[in-house]
Amino acid sequence: MATMPTRIDGDLFEAAKAAGRVHSRSAAQQLDHWARIGRELEASPAVTHDAIERVLTGRATYDEVDDHAQALVRAAWDEQIAGRAASLDFTASLASTGQPWAEADDDGDVVVHPPGARAA
Repeated sequence: MATMPTRIDGDLFEAAKAAGRVHSRSAAQQLDHWARIGRELEASPAVTHDAIERVLTGRATYDEVDDHAQALVRAAWDEQIAGRAASLDFTASLASTGQPWAEADDDGDVVVHPPGARAA
């Protein structure tokens, strides 16, 4: 995906940084998220931001909103999952246990690491 430089209002950028911290996103990722949601909302006037927010905050169930809102909720969930998965560091977690651990190398062979070792 190509990116294009864009000027953003300072207050909007600061708001994106603050919201991004809550959702494990950079300011740029948060702005992209807001833009995607805005695009979808404009394309479907039947969907309300409130309905989506209720599902994302647990105040409503996914089944309580219409198909358009469900699509936006799924997009938000996909972004949240991708952001959280990208921030995981299993190597550090396993190395910190003080126990040996194993992983598959690029060829699919099992490599056993001694306690506290980091992957190569």
